[in-house]
Amino acid sequence: MHFLKSPIYELKQTTREFRWSDAFVLLTITALLYTGVYFGFRAPEVVKGPGITLEPSALPYYALRSVLRMGAAYLLSLAFTLVYGYAAARSRRAEQILLPTLDVLQSVPILSFLPVVLLGLNAFMHERLAAELASIVLIFTSQVWNLTFSWYQSLTTLPRHLREAAEVFRLNWWLRMRKLELPFGAIGLIWNSMMSWAGGWFFLMAAEIFTVGERDYRLPGLGAYLREASHQGNVAAILWGLGTLVLVIVLLDQLVWRPLVAWSEKFKLEMIEQETHASSWFYDVLRSSRFSERVSALWERIGERIDEWTLRVWPFRPEHVSAHPQREDVAWRLFFLTVLLLVGYGTLRALHLLAQVQLSQWFAILHGVFMTALRVFVALAIAFGWTVPLGVYIGMNARLAAWLQPLVQIAASIPATALFPVFVLMLLNLPGGLNMAAILLMLTGTQWYLLFNVIAGTMSIPQELRFTVTLLGLNRWQRWRVLILPALFPYLITGAITASGGAWNASIVAEYVEFGGKTLRVNGLGDLIAFSTAQGDFPLLLASTLTMILTVVLVNRLLWRRLYRIAASRYRME
Repeated sequence: MHFLKSPIYELKQTTREFRWSDAFVLLTITALLYTGVYFGFRAPEVVKGPGITLEPSALPYYALRSVLRMGAAYLLSLAFTLVYGYAAARSRRAEQILLPTLDVLQSVPILSFLPVVLLGLNAFMHERLAAELASIVLIFTSQVWNLTFSWYQSLTTLPRHLREAAEVFRLNWWLRMRKLELPFGAIGLIWNSMMSWAGGWFFLMAAEIFTVGERDYRLPGLGAYLREASHQGNVAAILWGLGTLVLVIVLLDQLVWRPLVAWSEKFKLEMIEQETHASSWFYDVLRSSRFSERVSALWERIGERIDEWTLRVWPFRPEHVSAHPQREDVAWRLFFLTVLLLVGYGTLRALHLLAQVQLSQWFAILHGVFMTALRVFVALAIAFGWTVPLGVYIGMNARLAAWLQPLVQIAASIPATALFPVFVLMLLNLPGGLNMAAILLMLTGTQWYLLFNVIAGTMSIPQELRFTVTLLGLNRWQRWRVLILPALFPYLITGAITASGGAWNASIVAEYVEFGGKTLRVNGLGDLIAFSTAQGDFPLLLASTLTMILTVVLVNRLLWRRLYRIAASRYRME
């Protein structure tokens, strides 16, 4: 087994000489630091103000600011994922509260977070800093949910023999997570991290330029550049911005994601060695450098000290056995009472706002739910139709995945809102042209969740099972029915939950778009949310947001959650 080792391990000692790869790594780090400092101190003056310039010379600085925001939001998302998913998977009582809460949170539209976050931060900090933190929180809400669902899915589908092995080795919660659960969920987390960054790029335009009532907030970044270029109808600037974005995505793919995919190969749960493996030139350089070897050795020493400390502080305890059951009962009751009081106060305030919504607006909301639901259904059907076969084909072929992965990553990361004018020009004169453009835009916000989960699920199928179906002489349909679809089922449900929520969220930018000084609107719930946010109509914003939350939660509870339970009980590797 690749990833279940003794809690205390030996460190390899090496006396290799300094190599060219060490020089390359050091030069790369130096270049990155210099680039950050250079563009931070030498940015054009107009960039430092509230205005957004469309000069190409400002793009490096904008790209740096956007990547820093995305990185901060991703670290926040990863921390939230590990804590939240672990709590939901390890405690039945916590699961009953945290999973419905997660359903609600992932169904809240990104723009609906904006007034609450921004006004809350403005209350105790400078407006510029509040806008910056609000932008990071908005990006966080577009990144975190699929990561959390993926982590929870891996924890609940952990094979029984591995759980029993953890008991035999007497691993406490920390060692169990570090030695077993994180490696087991690594492939899904890495591929969903790529999807999270793609989702962050998709909503970057909404997160860097936003309007709340009379206030217009503009933060320097690639999203703001593309939003301003789209608003002015400047096609040349749009192309410059998209070119810079593609370059950033390619660099991230080569220097971050592809090395991580190659590194995660060792965590595959299989007894037979694969013929082909994911490869990365940068990962090979890092592995051969003495610098990275020293960093790894230092990291392992630190990890060993942490392991020893956690064993003293939190000794081994069998699963589902509480050390202080009475204390936990009191804590849960206090927590529940606190939540109940907060919810009660919030409900009273919400009812006061909802009372201001007119009857005609409620009818418009119901009509918007129906129209958006139709578009979501069509977008999901199209997404399932092409992502499942392509994702399986990519996941089954490591060589194909090596060169298709960056292409998929680029396609998933390009903000479709920047391409919306092209969709409109192509489809405007056709029957239902704007509706078709909105569906295409929603499709770009939902299909990648499915594709990345299908690829991750296919790559997680043990090699010995693939050899077995080959030896049995099963035809293509039998392979799909006996092996591929059952193995993919948990990943498909994880992807479908986040894709469904992503489609509803994408309706905000798909049904209400500004281009060339004009506002293009299509009847729907996303249109009402975007319109009420821009107008500062908080009663309508609250009513339409609550309606979207209720709709998404009902779909999750009545459909996806039931399928999730089936996936956890019937389709797990044992």
